[in-house]
This record gives sequence, structure tokens and C-alpha cells, in this order.
Amino acid sequence: MAAGSFETPADERGSGKLSVADLDLKGKRVFLRTDLNVPLAQSRITDDTRIRVALPTIQHCLRAGASVVLASHLGRPNGTPDPRYSLAPVAQRVGDFLRRAVPLAPDCVASATLLQARALNPGELLLLENLRFHPGEEKNDREFARALGRLADCYVNDAFSASHRAHASLVGITRFLQPAAAGLLLQREVEALGRILDRPERPLAAILGGAKVGDKLALVQNLLTRVDILLIGGGMAFTFLKAQGHAVGRSLVEDGLLLKASEFLLIARKRGVRLELPVDVVVGEGPEGKAKGVVPAGEIPSGLMGLDIGPASLARFREALTAARTIVWNGPVGVFEKAEFAAGTVELARAVAASGAFSMVGGGDTVAAIHQAGVGERIGYLSTAGGAFLEFLEGRSLPGIAALTDRG
Repeated sequence: MAAGSFETPADERGSGKLSVADLDLKGKRVFLRTDLNVPLAQSRITDDTRIRVALPTIQHCLRAGASVVLASHLGRPNGTPDPRYSLAPVAQRVGDFLRRAVPLAPDCVASATLLQARALNPGELLLLENLRFHPGEEKNDREFARALGRLADCYVNDAFSASHRAHASLVGITRFLQPAAAGLLLQREVEALGRILDRPERPLAAILGGAKVGDKLALVQNLLTRVDILLIGGGMAFTFLKAQGHAVGRSLVEDGLLLKASEFLLIARKRGVRLELPVDVVVGEGPEGKAKGVVPAGEIPSGLMGLDIGPASLARFREALTAARTIVWNGPVGVFEKAEFAAGTVELARAVAASGAFSMVGGGDTVAAIHQAGVGERIGYLSTAGGAFLEFLEGRSLPGIAALTDRG
């Protein structure tokens, strides 16, 4: 693969996309779309991971002699200014990392903001206030996109985690601001996912958890055509278990998807995919209650629900992973936020780390579980993306990537 470029995934075959590393940035103003959508508690940042992973592209642009107009959304202010979703704390934290003051433009498309952007000198940085304070952002409004485009000379998208959204700062702006290139983080995310989907070292194993099958129908369907091993835990496992005729008590089940679950189980058998479901579970009256012990996954009492995989399930999952050379994981296999039901997910994280396989973990909850297990440094790639990660694995085209300039 050529330096500074990446090949598009299977859903976007053709030429690769331009990278920020391909651009001559000296003296240019760069509109850098990042995902700085960090969690806040009373205007205090509780996790700055998304800021830290954005720094390499910011620093690359500044060192290359560019000035940077930095943009992001934060939360869901519903198209109107709301001080609860101000990027002021983000400006402060970015400044702390860069050891410089980072001014915050109070409005992302005001005439005063245009003057601020045009006054930037090489090596200087301006952060725009929350893009979603304007309804035109989520509507991909043409005039709003045009106004954003006036702020810079070229465009860089480093917000992979938002690139499944056809929003103005991700798609519409590229009609008015060219070239449009991939940032370093976005490039790494796409390359890691491409390693999973297009050129995995086999056997390829996938671990799926989380609450609902309905949220991951397309993902399961796509992975069944690609993986050798599929481990299913979390709430979504109980729809599959009920489809097999097991008693699952009050566990989360999507009755409307029982036939689809049966279909997936049949596809797995026909394709020779090793599909593992829990054989035992930790049960309780509900996620807020106490654990009531471990029972066989098909014999859950009527008044209880499965809330974590049990030790026998963990042993089977761990054994399946010993054969894997590539692992992709999305979704915890229990209610890991509660200590009573965290052991399965935490121990599975340690098994993934110890497997020796190239591993990629995506989604906020799953990445949090990896850190809770203390094995983050032993995972091949941790993705901060949630929805974009899933849609990419489903084989869907992401609008924010499709909009970038083709190389060549």
C-alpha cells in the first residue's frame, strides 16, 4: 500500500482516498473535522480519549505549516445553541495538550468567525463552537455547508466515528472545499477494518454482544459470510437460545426475530461457521439487583433473567479464541457496568488480549470493558467509533468517507 493512502473497503471499491499526508499544507488553512464529542459532567470532561486520538492529525497540520480551523459536534442540542453542549471545555483540554491557548469561535458560521479564520497565521488554531447549534448541520444544508467551506482552503475528515452521518460538515462541505482528504485517525480506522474484512489472517473470529439482535441484524448477516468463528453473548444471545427451544425466563428476547435467529443458525451450520452461544449464565431479577447464581442457559427460571455469561460459557469462548488469528469484538457479553455481572466481559477481554491474534475492538462500552480489564495495550486496535464501526462491518458505504477526494 502506498504511503499516505488507503484502499477503500469492499463496499467502496475503486481508487483510494486522498490522505492528509498527501497534501502540501504550507500556508494553507485546513478545515479539520474531528469527533470531540466527549462525555461531560457539569461541564467537566470525564473521558478525553477522543481528544487524545485527534491530536496526531492536528499536530501534523500545524507542523506542516498550516493553520487549523477545528470543528466538531457535541451531544444533541437539537439545532439550537445550548450552553450545556458548548465546546469551551474541549478548547481548554486541547490547549492543555498542545500547551497553547485555543480560542473558541462563539458561532461556527458567523461573519466574525470568518474574519477570525482568515486572520490565522501558520501554526495557529481556532476551534469552532458546536456544529449542531445550527439545524443545517444535521440536515446537510447546502448553504450551511457553503458557509463552513468559506473558512478554509482545504478539508480533512478525521471523524471516522461520525462518518456514517450525511451531515454538512462531513459531506456537504466537500462540494465547496477541495481537496477533501482523510485524517490520520480515520485512515488508521479504515485500514484496521480493512484488515478484518478484506484480508484477515484466518481463522477469523467475531464476538458480538449488547442488548438486541435487531440492532445488529445486518452485521450478523454480513459476518456469517466472512468469519470462521462467531461468539454471541449479551442480551442478544437469548433470542437465539429461545429460537432453539430453550427456556430463557425473563431474559431479553425479541420474539419478532426468532425466525431470523433460526435462519442465522442454519446459515452458520451450512457455511461451517463455529457459532457459540452461552451454555450457562449468571441470573438475577434485573440489572439493578443481586446475582442469584449460575444456571444452564436453557433452564433459566421464569422469574429470573440472564445478565452475564457463566464460567462454562467463558471457558468455551476462551477455547474457541485460542484457534483465532484475527478477532473483532463489539458489545459486552453481560451487564458489565454492574460488578455483579461484569466477570464474563472482563475475563473475555483478558482472553482476547492473551490470544495472540490481531484484535480490533469497537464501540464505547466494549472499549470501556477492555480498559476495565486492564488490557488496552494488548489489543491490536481500539476504535472509539460506535455506529460507524458497526455500519462499516455491515459492509455499508459511509457517506463521510465516500465524499472524500479520490487519489489519482
